[in-house]
Amino acid sequence: MRRPGAWVLVVVAGFVARDAHAGQRLRVASKAFTESVILGEIVTQLERSAGFEVEHRAGLGGSRLVWDALVSGAVDVYPEYTGTLVDEILGAQPDAPRDGASVARALAAHGVGMTAPLGFNNTYALGLRADRAHDLRIDRLSDLRAHAELRFGFSNEFMSRRDGWPGLQRRYGLPQTKVQGLEHELAYRALAGGDIDATDVYTTDPEIRHYALVPLQDDLRFFKRYDAVLLYRLDVDPAALATLRRLEGRVDARTMTALNARAQLDHVAQADVAAGFLRDAFGTVVARAVGGAPRMILARVVEHLALVGASLLVAILFGVPLGILAAKRRRVGQVVLAVVGVVQTLPTLALLVFMIPLFGIGAFPAIVALFLYSLLPIVRNTHAGLVGVSGALRESAEALGLPRGAVLRLVELPLASPLILAGIKSAAVINVGTATLGALIGAGGLGQPIFTGVRLDDVGLILQGAIPASLLALAVQGLFELVERFVVPRGLR
Repeated sequence: MRRPGAWVLVVVAGFVARDAHAGQRLRVASKAFTESVILGEIVTQLERSAGFEVEHRAGLGGSRLVWDALVSGAVDVYPEYTGTLVDEILGAQPDAPRDGASVARALAAHGVGMTAPLGFNNTYALGLRADRAHDLRIDRLSDLRAHAELRFGFSNEFMSRRDGWPGLQRRYGLPQTKVQGLEHELAYRALAGGDIDATDVYTTDPEIRHYALVPLQDDLRFFKRYDAVLLYRLDVDPAALATLRRLEGRVDARTMTALNARAQLDHVAQADVAAGFLRDAFGTVVARAVGGAPRMILARVVEHLALVGASLLVAILFGVPLGILAAKRRRVGQVVLAVVGVVQTLPTLALLVFMIPLFGIGAFPAIVALFLYSLLPIVRNTHAGLVGVSGALRESAEALGLPRGAVLRLVELPLASPLILAGIKSAAVINVGTATLGALIGAGGLGQPIFTGVRLDDVGLILQGAIPASLLALAVQGLFELVERFVVPRGLR
């Protein structure tokens, strides 16, 4: 049992360190899977215990997205794996670095450094349902050549990585054609339900044992080592870097698997899992804000409303004038409508990723993306409303001596107001749903509990985001019904 005096020393050291590093902010990121979030939370709490002000952008997305955020300076630290680093991030060129010294030089060219391994190798494997493996007598990857009928379901990232399915299929000459992409966590449920026969697994996944899967032997040694490391910007505070290095060699594979199991199978909060590890490994206790589900939901609703409100306001300020321009200048109008139409067809995730090199991560790039998606219904409805105004009414107003600006303000816009308001209402409702994706780039909002719930297979967490988002969409629609009573002339309602 730890002596009481030791706890006093820990608390005193925390206050001294906090005074030494007051005002210094560290931005930690993690990828969109449980293990990365846990490691990110461990880093966050450990740095806080050293007195740093730390922000954790949890579950940002895939490898390339988080790497770009690090290089751009949007974040300072994130957990990565050496196999991903060498093959996926630095491996785009034929002369890609392979040895440690070359990797360090390549990282330094990007302003990035790397810690020593944390202590575990989380490499890829193909997991096959145990009953299928037994019936078909499959225990090696090369045995799959004789079973083209097997159905594979791989994570979307694994489907496109050079060190994923494309390279694996070439190395082993695998004939399977029934291959689909899906979220990593959902693949385990598909395996349990018999919808697929095999998926890519990480060797520290607790689901391997939980679902009785057989990781097939990589007899041709295709998968490389994926030692967990921490990547950091070279301009990070030296004291913060020293704290990061305390984790080197302290997390073995058994420990990491147990931490993943607590989060994914026992549904313990990832912050609590990280706190338990730090308490056991370092005797570190970090005070954390404790709030129930209602408080958390309220905070996410406020973040969500900020994203929707800011993007919608800017879209109205730009969209209505663009719609007027499109209606008054027909040739220009065709170009305007074509441009906003093309923007609307861009996949949301792709547009969010495009925003990162320009604006970093967080709320601002999400607001920009939502603004772009809001333009089409507002511009199109403003254009349609003005074009639909009777020419006879316009001519009558001009005959009374009203200037063009007054005709637009007093006649055309009031007559077009039902359509204009309908376009704004459509944009608002669309934004409420689309804003959930902002969580993938650290914008917060109601998407955060949804994506966390998907990762952890926690329906309760999913509903904490999904239900408020649905109610918010209904509330927005009702608000605009009320606004219509004051904006639209009574005879046009």
